Amino acid sequence: MSTAPPDHAAIHRTIEAVWRIESAKIIATVARMVRDVGLAEELAQDALVSALEQWSENGVPDNPAAWLTAVAKRRALDRLRHRQMAEHKAGEIGRELDAQHAMAQADLAEAVDAALDDDIGDDLLRLVFTACHPVLSTEARVALTLRLMGGLTTDEIARAFLVPEATVAQRIVRAKRSLLEARVPFEVPRRHELEARLASVLEVLYLIFNEGYSATAGDDWMRPALCDEAMRLGRIVAELVPDASEVHGLVALMEIQASRTAARIGPSGEPVLLLEQNRARWDHMLIRRGLAALARAEALGGALGPYALQAAIAACHARARTAGETDWSRIAALYDALAELSPSPVVELNRAVALSMAFGPATGLEVVDALLGEPALQGYHLLPAVRGDLLFKLGRHDEARKEFDRAAALTRNTRERTLLQARARACLLPPA
Repeated sequence: MSTAPPDHAAIHRTIEAVWRIESAKIIATVARMVRDVGLAEELAQDALVSALEQWSENGVPDNPAAWLTAVAKRRALDRLRHRQMAEHKAGEIGRELDAQHAMAQADLAEAVDAALDDDIGDDLLRLVFTACHPVLSTEARVALTLRLMGGLTTDEIARAFLVPEATVAQRIVRAKRSLLEARVPFEVPRRHELEARLASVLEVLYLIFNEGYSATAGDDWMRPALCDEAMRLGRIVAELVPDASEVHGLVALMEIQASRTAARIGPSGEPVLLLEQNRARWDHMLIRRGLAALARAEALGGALGPYALQAAIAACHARARTAGETDWSRIAALYDALAELSPSPVVELNRAVALSMAFGPATGLEVVDALLGEPALQGYHLLPAVRGDLLFKLGRHDEARKEFDRAAALTRNTRERTLLQARARACLLPPA
């Protein structure tokens, strides 16, 4: 009886899928052993190469993730033993190296214990805190997180952010080197620094989500794959740090925002603004999950943080069956609280929109005009876009057209530019 030859294409698809799902756990497990995320990723990749070679010949094992983890652990132990032998030989040269030799033996013993321990939750937590360490630049933290936690290739990250692949590769290499040179420990931060370090993690996830939700540049207004990755990582962190209300607040914010994805893009890929969206196309399962995460954040007690407040604002939209039923007074009050807790020009601009909807465009325009000299908003296309909208509602169409034209010139997103140019042309039409 003949055996059918392995389906190499199917095996490769399986390996890619397993790697995307399990790579973070494998890297985290190995990083706990070798205390170096760069080396850990290298050893995990070695295991992946072995899988490509062996599974193509022997077929996919029953538990592919366990197979990859076991091979990566074995490679890590081999590396640690070689390190021990090298340091042992160096120790024979002089007595002054005895202490290092003893430390190497202790490290090896710890690594062996680590290899036998499968505390994946703690490992993942250590990995995400390491990838998002404040010693790294924001761009490096984003790239390294997507690479280590998301399992994305350098090319995938580069295409997602519309930057050259070489740029992303350099960021990742430099990030690993910086972590090594700074001797960043592979550990969960201690209590006194946990809050600040967690804020760094949440900032990275929010940046990834926002780039997917409203792409900074390029031909597409959204890149849903980035939103999905940010939400997946956010859910992981929420399970790993269940008592941190802001983690649940961020998960709630991302899931409620992402629920609008299908309604935000028209048939030709054009943007559809919030008040014009078909709410029947919103993903109500994501809304329910987001509202549940928000309830979890609120149940933890204390004042809501910036992410939870933004989630509460998003929840006001999610609960309104129609645009006309939106509780703009509550949204304005929530923006007041957000502006007091986390003041920024962008928050103030959003507050102006809420005030205009609750109390009229003149009220919102007054707040926007106070921001015209704000240095941080000089190249921000949404400042003239919001001002143009408010001027249009007040019947000042010629002024509004100039603002829409200026906003169109500032944005780097093709779809958004087309929308703003259409708004500018509408200002030339006779009033309905």
